[in-house]
Amino acid sequence: MCFMQYHKPNGEATSDGRLHGFNLQQWIEEHRQQLQPPVGNQQIWPEADLMVTVVGGPNRRTDFHDDPVDEFFYQLKGDMLLKLIDNGKHYDVRLKEGDIFRMPPHVRHSPQRPIPGSVGLVVEPQRPEGLVDGFEWYCFNCGHLVHRTEVDLVSIVDDLPPVYDSFYASLKLRTCSNCGTVHPGKEPPAGWAIL
Repeated sequence: MCFMQYHKPNGEATSDGRLHGFNLQQWIEEHRQQLQPPVGNQQIWPEADLMVTVVGGPNRRTDFHDDPVDEFFYQLKGDMLLKLIDNGKHYDVRLKEGDIFRMPPHVRHSPQRPIPGSVGLVVEPQRPEGLVDGFEWYCFNCGHLVHRTEVDLVSIVDDLPPVYDSFYASLKLRTCSNCGTVHPGKEPPAGWAIL
């Protein structure tokens, strides 16, 4: 089974084949470089049935994720902001260091980690066959949906950069059909994520 992979703190398989834990803080320190822009995240067990991802700040996103499964957030260090669209209403949920949060399926969310050195843990199941993740961008002027794309998500680290790059590179995809405003792409407007 994938999730029964054996790990030492450095991520290598043990020679005795026994299950044991490892120190998460040490793992984070060993992977600190991957937790900074432009990558910003790293999966602990890429082959497991759970996607256990450590995400570092600073990072700012302009997309909203439509996840078909539950997500569990645990803010390990620093604070973060979850921008939500829930039942048509836009609002923010602040997660302080030590806070946990369960994101129900299909609640649009845009995680913001503006604090350098902040670290969060996100846990979600692998997608069952046929379920896709959606990524949406909304107009900063009128709030209208500017673009939506769907992806069969296998690896957060590998599958998402091409989705973002495609949107950022296209003036057509970034132009609001409702008011004609061009979405800024990667960089949100000033004041987008204030803790």
